[in-house]
Amino acid sequence: MREHGHVFAKDELEDILDSTIGKTLGDVDRNNVFYKTVKHPKITGIAGSVVEESILGYPADSYQKPDLYVDGKDVEVKTTGLRKVKKSVSGELEAKEPMSVTAVSPERIVDESFENSSFWHKLERLLLVYYLYDSEVTVPASEYAKFPIVGYDFFEFDSLDREKLKNDWEIVRSFIHNLQLVHQDPTDYYPRISSELRPQLMLIDTAPKWPNRPRFRLKRSTVTTMVQKYFGKKFEQLEQEYNTYEELDEQLNRFTKQYKNKTIQELLQILNIPIKLNQTGDVSKSVTEQIVTRMFGAKSKKIGKIELFSEIGLIAKTITQTKQGTRTEDTKLFKVDFDEWLDEKINFEDSSLYSDFSERQFLFIIFEEQDKSEKLLTNKLLGFKRVIFSEDFIEKQVKFIWDDVRNKVFNNKLREEVMLNKDGEPVINKNGTIKASVNFPKSKDYDVFFRGTGRDSSDKTITINGIDMYRQNVWIKGSVINHMLNSVDFI
Repeated sequence: MREHGHVFAKDELEDILDSTIGKTLGDVDRNNVFYKTVKHPKITGIAGSVVEESILGYPADSYQKPDLYVDGKDVEVKTTGLRKVKKSVSGELEAKEPMSVTAVSPERIVDESFENSSFWHKLERLLLVYYLYDSEVTVPASEYAKFPIVGYDFFEFDSLDREKLKNDWEIVRSFIHNLQLVHQDPTDYYPRISSELRPQLMLIDTAPKWPNRPRFRLKRSTVTTMVQKYFGKKFEQLEQEYNTYEELDEQLNRFTKQYKNKTIQELLQILNIPIKLNQTGDVSKSVTEQIVTRMFGAKSKKIGKIELFSEIGLIAKTITQTKQGTRTEDTKLFKVDFDEWLDEKINFEDSSLYSDFSERQFLFIIFEEQDKSEKLLTNKLLGFKRVIFSEDFIEKQVKFIWDDVRNKVFNNKLREEVMLNKDGEPVINKNGTIKASVNFPKSKDYDVFFRGTGRDSSDKTITINGIDMYRQNVWIKGSVINHMLNSVDFI
């Protein structure tokens, strides 16, 4: 790096960056980098260009080696956009998108080891510069000038995450190597890199899809965990570390052998979890997630508060099946962020809806219902299954409702329909209001659909096109998720 002149002392960099905190990207643009947005309003990477050219004072380049040479060591600069977590009372921040690392180069990767790979050279030592994407809609590049710089971090992965990264990288390398050994023209099979490896990769993915040459990326959930730790959030650490999904699955299999056919009540007693009954004399469904965290020896009630599960983006969901293995209920997946859904400039592939379905994996905790009349306490644990949504499902089912909802909103087709009883009369809610429904995708017509939630019919806090409505969530039909689960084996 010395030959490129990007040489700094760490304390020199700290002085430079300290002076930028709280200032906007426009404030610190002493080299007028934003001028290029006049002719190119859709230019990408403008925030990174400002950091490199105006703050650190060197021109952007495309070298595969790290950007800086700091106190005798290579350091890669990553300018990272953050956004506010919706409904967070503490002002919590999250990564706006995954973090691009370096190209997936099939021609080179098979001859590299992890330690000498361009992938690890780019990640070994990072300087993360954080700015707040302080807008609820997509803005042109020139508007980035209004976004403030909120922090910076000289970041190095600990030995545990380094091992996860190594395992992930080696999975990609081995897959590519095998394609080259088996096929005379492996390029025909490179599109499988992104799709087939998703269930195996913990901290990274690859995008875009071939024939567009993909790049290694840190998952958005991984970057978010790094960000939230920097800003002071505490995550619980597990006593045992799991560096691959294979190791995690082996542990879940041990839990199944140990606890299978135990009722929820028995599990609560065995794991020393206080039994808190609700008004119906039963426990809340959410207690099943706490059962799993306690199996791992954790105190947290939510899987997302454990660092490992936060950074790999694993979501826990409880499914209760009948003794015949049939559906019992639909499953809620994600909150609907209408600021994003109603942003005409954003593409589906760039949305958090897409990344939530494509990046995240779901750990289904499966219980068996003994009788419809029995309480949750009597449900018996059957085991665990891990599910990831296929690209075909995302493209056909998830994108369909994305397009459907946006079409109705943008083309004035959104309607509120009064619900009628069998006599054709309006249904009246308990508080005297007329029961109505918005023509969002419904479970009777779609595998993935919207469902609103609120305390009562007056709790309509969302207004779109003049229509007041409940907060909305994306759900998946119980029969569909049950079919997915029945097509994979228990862990």
